Amino acid sequence: MTRSARRRWLPVPRSLLGRMLFLTLLVVLVAQALSSFIWVSQLRASQMEGLLASARSLAHSMSASVSYFRSLPLGYRPLVLDQLRSMGGTRFFVSLNDKPLDMQILPPTERKQAVLAEVDEVLRERLGNQVDISVNFVNPDDLRIFNGGLKLDELPRSWAHYALSLQPLNPPVLVTQIQIAPGEWLYLASLMPAPYVSLEDEGIPNQQLWFILLTTSFLLLFIGILVHWQSRPLKRLAQAARDMSLSSEVELLPEAGGSEVVEVSRAFNAMRERIGRYLTERAQLFTAISHDLRTPITRLRLRVELLENPALQDKFSRDLDELELLVKGALQCVKDTDIHENIEPLDLNLLLDCVTEPYLAPTGNGRVTVRGQALSPYAGKPLALKRCIGNLLDNALKYGERAHLSIDDDKDAFVLHVDDEGPGVPETWLKQVFEPNFRLAAKQPGYGLGLGIARNIAHSHGGEISLRNLPEGGLRVTLRLPRKLE
Repeated sequence: MTRSARRRWLPVPRSLLGRMLFLTLLVVLVAQALSSFIWVSQLRASQMEGLLASARSLAHSMSASVSYFRSLPLGYRPLVLDQLRSMGGTRFFVSLNDKPLDMQILPPTERKQAVLAEVDEVLRERLGNQVDISVNFVNPDDLRIFNGGLKLDELPRSWAHYALSLQPLNPPVLVTQIQIAPGEWLYLASLMPAPYVSLEDEGIPNQQLWFILLTTSFLLLFIGILVHWQSRPLKRLAQAARDMSLSSEVELLPEAGGSEVVEVSRAFNAMRERIGRYLTERAQLFTAISHDLRTPITRLRLRVELLENPALQDKFSRDLDELELLVKGALQCVKDTDIHENIEPLDLNLLLDCVTEPYLAPTGNGRVTVRGQALSPYAGKPLALKRCIGNLLDNALKYGERAHLSIDDDKDAFVLHVDDEGPGVPETWLKQVFEPNFRLAAKQPGYGLGLGIARNIAHSHGGEISLRNLPEGGLRVTLRLPRKLE
C-alpha cells in the first residue's frame, strides 16, 4: 500500500499536538474497552452466581410450600388460602386451579433461562421427576391468577400486590404451576429478590460509561496542555529556522523545555553562529576577489593595447573578455542572491504591477498578461522578490516573446505560474537551466544566471521554482512561496 493510500485510510493529524491526542485517545479507548470488558465479565459472573443462589433459595421455598399443601386435608386447603390472602399474602401468591393456566410467556434471555433451569432442577430434585411442573416468566400485564383468567389488577390489593407488585419497575413474574393431585394444580407466583428483579441482558452500566468519558476527557486535557507546553520551543525553533532562511540576523533561541528540546536549541544556535561567520567571510572573500581580479585584468588590457601584432592582440582581447565575463558573472551571482534586506509584509499585487507595467498594453504591446491576485500580504524581502519575479518574466519574454502570469493564492502558499509561447526546454535540460552560465541560445545576451538567481532567492524564502513544458507548447515556470513553514 502506498503512502498516499495509507493517509487516505488513516486520517492522522499533522501537528504534534493532534498526533499525541489522537494516539492517546486510541490507547485510552483500547485500555478502557479492555478493562471494561474484564470488569463487566466479572460483574456478570458474580451477578449470575448470586442470581442462581437466589433461584435455588426460591425453589426450596416453593418445594416447602408444595409439601405443606400436600399435607393438608382437601377441605382445609381453600381455608388456608383465604387466611393467607386476608393476612396480606406471603412470599408467593398461591392459588389452586383445576388446570394449568395458559399465559403469554416472556422472550427468553440468558438470565431467565438460567433461573428457570435452576428452579426446575431443584423442584424435581425435591418433589420427584414424575411431578408435572411448569415454570415460566410472565409479564405482570399478562398475568392470570385463577381459572377464570382474572388479571392482577382485578384482585384486591391486599391479596397479591404485596408479593407481585413493584412499581414502577414492573419486573417479570416467575409463575410455577405444579400438579399436586389429579385435576388440582398448585399455582405459585413470585418476584425475584433484589437486586435480581430485572432479568434482561444489560450492556455496560451507565456509571462505567460516565467513568470512561470523564477519565478520557481529563487525560486528553492533561496531555493536550503538556504537549502544547512542550511544543512551544519547537514552534520557536521552526520560526527561527524560517527566519534564518530569509536573514542571517536571527536572535539566539532560549534554551528551554525538555532536555532533548534544549539540546536541539543549543545545536541550532551553534549552527546559526557558524553560518553567520561563513556568510561574513564569504562576503569579504568575494569583495577581495572583485578587487584583486579587476586590477590585473585592467593592467593586461593596457598591455594588450601596446602589442603591435593585431592578430595576437585580438586573441588576447578575446581571452580577457571571456575572463572578465566569468568574473562578472560570478560576482553578479553572489551579489544578486545575497541581498541583505529586512523582512517586511509585502503587497505582492503592487510588486507584480511594478514588474509587469513596462510590458502591459499600450506601451508594451500587451506582451504580458496577468490573471488572479494575491489574497494577503507576504512576509519577505522586497528587492529580492522583485528581482526573482523580474528574472522569470525576462526569461519568458526572451525565449517566448510573450508571458502569461497566473496567480493561485491560499492560506498555505503563494503560487505564481509564468507561461511563455516559446519552444519550451528539452526534458534532459530542465535541471541544467538552473546551473550558472548555462544558456539555451548562445546568441542571446546575458550570463545565463537569471533562473539560478531566481531559484536561490526562492530557496532563501523557503520556496521553490519548478519547470515543465506545456502540452500546447511553451514553458511553465512555477514559483511557490509558502506562507508558513512546512
